[in-house]
Amino acid sequence: MTYIIGEIGQNHNGSVDIAKLLVDVVSRPIHDKLFNQELKTMDAVKLTKRDLSQELSASQMNRPYNTPNSFGKTYGEHREFLELNDEQHFELYKYAKSKGLDFVETLCAVGCMSLLKLFTPDKLKVASRDLTNLPLLSALAETKIPIIISTGMAGKRELDLALDTISKYHSNISILHCVSEYPTKYENVNLNTISYLQKHYAEYTIGYSDHTIGIATPLAAVAMGAKIIEKHITLDRQMKGTDQAGSLAIDGIYRMMRDIRNLELSFGKEEIFIEDSVKAAREKLERSIATNRNLKKGHIIKDEDIHLLSPGDGFKWAQKDLVLGKELVTDLPKDEIIYSNVLK
Repeated sequence: MTYIIGEIGQNHNGSVDIAKLLVDVVSRPIHDKLFNQELKTMDAVKLTKRDLSQELSASQMNRPYNTPNSFGKTYGEHREFLELNDEQHFELYKYAKSKGLDFVETLCAVGCMSLLKLFTPDKLKVASRDLTNLPLLSALAETKIPIIISTGMAGKRELDLALDTISKYHSNISILHCVSEYPTKYENVNLNTISYLQKHYAEYTIGYSDHTIGIATPLAAVAMGAKIIEKHITLDRQMKGTDQAGSLAIDGIYRMMRDIRNLELSFGKEEIFIEDSVKAAREKLERSIATNRNLKKGHIIKDEDIHLLSPGDGFKWAQKDLVLGKELVTDLPKDEIIYSNVLK
């Protein structure tokens, strides 16, 4: 099944309680009312950790930041407001694990690795912006924790350098096709990159990190064989914050999970056959050889005596040689199915 990550990122708005509510939403049962079926929930949630001393230049951190989504007078104050400390990340790790979810961390600097003293995430994520941050990649890879990388800002050269750096330490690497445009215009998604990665990087797990509005492209990615899907989640798309509007809210999370899990069920096997569930409809709706006029007992059936009607539990047209030339043992009125028990 597809490994699906709900990316909280910093949609918690600096609140552990909001982050816990998102964990609660992700862990809710996915009940398909149409077929009265319980489907598998998301597999993981993901948080992001920044070390503000290794984030932006001093001038960028000190620049005024007075947008509707700002949590501080400067960009640095804004970022600081949104940052959870190591202990809070640990608290959320334990909470997610108690709900049966994996916990993924995006660590944006070597300084963020201090939280590894408290717990070991199930996977580490490298943000698109850090794919060329080779010192960070080396430090993360050295932990031997499975790593997921996004290609949102990378070409083949950057991707290959990142893979060479990580694979010096281990090969448990996943690559997510990604476009770092928020939200991503559909004409820029280029899902065929997934096929390219599957072909040229077959030794790695290939997935898709989505920044479009809605759920169409994650579903298409799963249909193309993506093994990991990452999608931003929120409690309410109207909440303050730069990522909220482009995230899935509660109903969207449910619909994406319902549709992906049902899509997975629909793949089946690579052959053509008649499903058991189709047999009743087939018997009711297919056509069988029937009389097209009143026929008497002893009549020898000819071509002009027959046509096709439902139900489909009699002779098919391909079997008409079993009917033509046979003698009726009873009268048959017009428009009745000719079954074997009326033939001599």
